[in-house]
Amino acid sequence: MSNDISDVTTEVDAWLDENWDPDLTVGEWWQRLADARLSHPMLPEKAYGRGWNRPQAQAAMRAMAARGVLGPPPGLGMMLAAPTIAAHGTQEQIDRFIPEILNGQKAWCQLFSEPQAGSDLAGLQTKAEQDGDEWIVNGQKVWTSGGSIADMGMLIARTDPHVPKHQGISYFALPIHQDGVDVRPLREMTGRAFFSEVFMTDARCDNESLLGERGNGWRIANTTLMEERSSIGAGSSGVASTNAGSVANQFDKRAGDLADRGKSGEGGAPGVGMGFYRRYQELATKLGRNTDPNVRQQLVKLYTRLQVNRYNLLRAKSGQGRTGGEGNIAKLYDSALHHDFREVGLSIIGADGMLAPAASTTDMAVGAITLFSPAPSIYGGTNEVQKNIIGERVLGLPKEPGPGKETPFDELPRNV
Repeated sequence: MSNDISDVTTEVDAWLDENWDPDLTVGEWWQRLADARLSHPMLPEKAYGRGWNRPQAQAAMRAMAARGVLGPPPGLGMMLAAPTIAAHGTQEQIDRFIPEILNGQKAWCQLFSEPQAGSDLAGLQTKAEQDGDEWIVNGQKVWTSGGSIADMGMLIARTDPHVPKHQGISYFALPIHQDGVDVRPLREMTGRAFFSEVFMTDARCDNESLLGERGNGWRIANTTLMEERSSIGAGSSGVASTNAGSVANQFDKRAGDLADRGKSGEGGAPGVGMGFYRRYQELATKLGRNTDPNVRQQLVKLYTRLQVNRYNLLRAKSGQGRTGGEGNIAKLYDSALHHDFREVGLSIIGADGMLAPAASTTDMAVGAITLFSPAPSIYGGTNEVQKNIIGERVLGLPKEPGPGKETPFDELPRNV
């Protein structure tokens, strides 16, 4: 593996020597990355990737971060939609949807959770009814990450209420910019509106936007959820980024300017990876806190947790000692790491932590991570959901009592 990683780093460095130009527009630069199959190299070749494993892909992103270039288009299209479409879509669907994810032309959101179906996602009530060669969608989604800047949505909706709840769900690619979709941002305590609630009233998508077979959406959704938990737990490479999609419309801006802005920590909480850890080391040295035994101990514990999480992800990818719960464990680790970065950061900056991020005299990223840190315990499936999955599917503990699995959805008590 070490030789593979070294080869990746060498190849990416050589490619950057020939192709990175800070005077390129964002659109031009993202297209170069897509054409080189470096936007999402973990995708299979049929889906415009290179078939690399996660350590190889992370090595490529670290090489970009080390060179200070603008990274590939971020977001849920890259993280979730592209791998799901690659795994379950036809070649026509792959050709239709994935190229516009890789070059940043389309941003995606995840239309899964509902007000009455969060922890019990399969209890969703949004319905999709076929009307000729189209589907008509009615319902409400909530906690939709990136909904306010999305062009497309990964939608799971009920297409048959007369079968057991897991069997009556289908998976669609839904266009967001249409009269039947109303996106309402939800303001957070961070000051941002990363999440939205989405109302669909006679929204439409064509039959070619149905991923997989009708009624097979739960299996496809589990691919998305597995990708989500593994990606969240993998942490960040520290490469600079800017929003994708037609709403953000960053395409004509100078790539070098956005690379510099992305490295400054503007745009929200940084990813909890080794890049952010090194930033803490430099900050502790700058403020003279690197000799404080309590701070040193906290930094060592944080480093240890980062490494343990990395080994867990490597084990999951290798298939050795696989239990089926690695992604859930990684998701729990991500929540813990956000809390750890909050506590260590506040220990380093001291009283400056009482200020809003923009007013910081030390490092605004510490304030940003402090305000953001409760979120990972909730999004992507709460910590309690992850523990239930590990308990039931890995440890074999009994499930909570409830109606039988074969009970048709329309016979289930609501909110159960």
